[in-house]
Amino acid sequence: MSASSQTKIKQKIESFDENNFHSLCNQLAKKDRDLKNIIKQYGYPPLWSRVPSFETLIHIILEQQVSLASAKAALNKLKEKIGKVTHHKLLKLTDEEMRACYFSRQKTVYARCLAESILSRQLILKGISKKSDDMIREELKKIKGIGDWTVDVFLMMSLNRCDCFPTGDIALVNSLKEVKKLPKETTKEELLLIAKKWEPYRTIAAYLLWWSYIKKRNMKL
Repeated sequence: MSASSQTKIKQKIESFDENNFHSLCNQLAKKDRDLKNIIKQYGYPPLWSRVPSFETLIHIILEQQVSLASAKAALNKLKEKIGKVTHHKLLKLTDEEMRACYFSRQKTVYARCLAESILSRQLILKGISKKSDDMIREELKKIKGIGDWTVDVFLMMSLNRCDCFPTGDIALVNSLKEVKKLPKETTKEELLLIAKKWEPYRTIAAYLLWWSYIKKRNMKL
């Protein structure tokens, strides 16, 4: 097998889409009874997907440590203010205008740092889908305000990468503990050990666990 063929196979394994999402859920269900029960009880999770854009990264920054509804409200307010969310438009906003769009002082700084990284071409989003997870993580984490959780959500939802498991996500961690009936004091290392058996499809497992969390609480998306 040629090197180019091996690369194509590897890329196919690393990502998922509407054509293979349910089959990957089923593969995990065969390996893990608890994940199977999620599908049996609630059906398949939505294939949450976002465009790999500047706006999406702003949205994920807004989602840091707040409810999804609050983050969405802030993004919608920003879009009402400037229309299409671009780095040029965002950099023209004053602190007061950012506050009026529900940005905290800290997230205003983060959003501007991201916009400036695009402007300076430190970060180039075009073609980013061709890069490895590690390369993308390294590039994004150089930007103030972007850590592993933000990178993981971007990789999972914008690039459909198969093997991410953001242990910094409170809902995901709580759902895993609920589904596996684990004590509250279970460590991050112990959770990662449990998740290891879902490799190379930990993203799919995370989607199932998020879905369980949402359905158990009757949350509206």
